[in-house]
Amino acid sequence: MTPAARADVAAGRSGRLRWVICGLLFAATALNYVDRQIIGILQPMLAHKFHWSEIDYGNIVFAFQLAYAVGYIVFGKLIDRIGARMGYALAVALWTVAHLAHAWASSLTDFLIARFAIGLGESGNFPAGLKAVAEWFPKRERALATGIFNAGANVGAIVTPLIVPVITLALGWRAAFLITGSFTVVWMIVWLAVYRAPRRHPRLGAAELALIESDPPDPVVSIQGIDTIPWTKLLTVRETWAYALGKFLIDPVWWMWLFWLPDFLVKRHHLDLKTFGPPLVAVYVVSDLGSIGGGWMSSRMLHAGFSLNMARKSAMLLCAILVLPVFGVAYVDSLWGAVAIVGLAAAAHQGFSCNLFTLPSDVFPRRAVGSLIGIGGTAGAIGGMLLAKYAGWVLERLGTFKPLFVFAGCAYLLALLAVHLLSPRLAPAQVD
Repeated sequence: MTPAARADVAAGRSGRLRWVICGLLFAATALNYVDRQIIGILQPMLAHKFHWSEIDYGNIVFAFQLAYAVGYIVFGKLIDRIGARMGYALAVALWTVAHLAHAWASSLTDFLIARFAIGLGESGNFPAGLKAVAEWFPKRERALATGIFNAGANVGAIVTPLIVPVITLALGWRAAFLITGSFTVVWMIVWLAVYRAPRRHPRLGAAELALIESDPPDPVVSIQGIDTIPWTKLLTVRETWAYALGKFLIDPVWWMWLFWLPDFLVKRHHLDLKTFGPPLVAVYVVSDLGSIGGGWMSSRMLHAGFSLNMARKSAMLLCAILVLPVFGVAYVDSLWGAVAIVGLAAAAHQGFSCNLFTLPSDVFPRRAVGSLIGIGGTAGAIGGMLLAKYAGWVLERLGTFKPLFVFAGCAYLLALLAVHLLSPRLAPAQVD
């Protein structure tokens, strides 16, 4: 029996605290998506109430994406320095205050400011979560752990269209922001009480710690007395651009589903706040399965003896192919036919994304993971900013979603091509 296999057996006997940590990451990501998606759910009503044009709403999304781009790279570096525990708490505190502030908005400018602020805070979710995964899981479990906590995005997206219309119809749209914003306060208290780095956690058994640390250790290199790697160095490495270009291409598609799918259902299939909940829930239930399935597929291939390169890219290729039917969704007259196509595309996105998310921890030393996630998240947010402007222009001038769906269908094959050309073997990045 190999040392890794012995560690697996020992960890099974001594407990699975690392999966408790994964559960907390899952909950935070779910709350993150409740707080960010609520604007998309309320957009048809708020646009009517405040007389927003399609370009106005595109600018609201742009403000969020701009802050997300800035905040992602800042939080990535910050979390490498102060750690996942305090970095996550800081991000949650910031986005909670910003989310609650929406309840007092009364003009387009107010919403622009509130969305910018929430974008800054929410940008810390994935750098902190992926840093925690890198600390708490060996490489062969990271894609599955990432898939599980990334599935929180889908759960948040499922819960939002169920609870927000109910709260809004009963108590008003301002109450929807106040009530949903209170949940993250509870999460932050639990996080600070439970989370520690593995070697500092009093409840972690020696056998499970051995599993967590079963990968070869990173080389210990100090740069100017600080155990981090500068952005200037990371930006010269091809693997950095493989990850960043992949995020630049696929992240805008997910933003499109979050911020414009309710509007598409209203305009193309004549739904409203009372009726678009079940179709949205169906889309994100299916996408949840994709998140876990994509992580499971590559982890299973690794356990079966396939190389890291083959496992990750095979899963990503399958997901990219499954997105292709979205090209024709604007021509589908059946509501549930359209929901099935979008749900499949959303599931494929999540499966692709959880494998792309593991690239920094697969090929970079742990001390660079937060910074890499920040660089990639910024690239994705820049892509989202461009899409927000483009979507606002297309919907205002052309009145059709078709060009947006064409982009969605192409994005994943292009992203995989970029990853493969820049990192053909997913070999360890030469950064030291």
